[in-house]
Amino acid sequence: MSMKRTLAVLSAIVAALATLALPAAASADATAGTPAAQAGPCATYPAWVSGQVYSAGTVVQYTNGHYYQALHDNPGYSPVVSTWYWAPFSCAPSPSPTPSPTPTPVPTGFPVSQAQFNQMFPNRSPFYTYQGLLGALAAYPGFADTGSAAVRAQEAAAFLANVSHETGGLVYVVEQNTANYSHYCDTTQPYGCPAGQSAYYGRGPLQLSWNFNYKAAGDALGIDLLDNPGLVQTDSTVSWKTALWFWNTQKGAGTTSAHNAIVDGYGFGATIRSINGAIECNGGNPAEVQDRVATYQRFVQILGTVPGPNLGC
Repeated sequence: MSMKRTLAVLSAIVAALATLALPAAASADATAGTPAAQAGPCATYPAWVSGQVYSAGTVVQYTNGHYYQALHDNPGYSPVVSTWYWAPFSCAPSPSPTPSPTPTPVPTGFPVSQAQFNQMFPNRSPFYTYQGLLGALAAYPGFADTGSAAVRAQEAAAFLANVSHETGGLVYVVEQNTANYSHYCDTTQPYGCPAGQSAYYGRGPLQLSWNFNYKAAGDALGIDLLDNPGLVQTDSTVSWKTALWFWNTQKGAGTTSAHNAIVDGYGFGATIRSINGAIECNGGNPAEVQDRVATYQRFVQILGTVPGPNLGC
């Protein structure tokens, strides 16, 4: 045989060997293969185990951290040795766990959780938010954070019970009897009623009314409510602040503020007197008094405490 013919035969043999898909002949790194289509999250695929039988289509994670898919059944060949049995596989990243919602922080000592607030006011207006109440607490840090745990819970319950009575369960943001609106401008005050004679009607959790109350509350809170009384019905935190202003600082028709009435042991009845005086107390309207008391008793039960003495007025 001539040298030329011998070379031709050898070339043919090499070409034939190249077409054989023998594992022993495949030594290239498997990263040279064609990746499979992207599929499920990476975390769903198991680690490769030497000597374990794998069927075509199986996806594994190799010891190098990469993923490979079996192209043919095999008895556990290494994915980085045999490119006929394995091909690189592109899997979707494992989804990050959905973080739990961050609960609204509750100030130290405030005894009402959002769940309890929702239980107290299941039909409330969206305007009266729990977050708005929490935002208002900083204005009067002693509120529901003075005295024993029982007293703190009693004050929170007393405040919210009176709020519930004044607003129909936190349903009403503004006074419903519009015929009264023009009556709340005391023209004897030197500052008058710059927002209009009918601008100082009842608003908010304790239905703040009268131009002099808007001015006093605004001065105490650092908010111009005399010129902008509408803030009490458009800003939830401001609205709650005005209620806390009255509760913590004003005697109203009583002899002490509602805050002091609870903290100093005068009882829930004294808070009613501060808010509505003889209109309800001393036989003025016993049905209204009883409604406030019943709501208070329900709220202290929700907060896990006792109502204390002197419920009526």
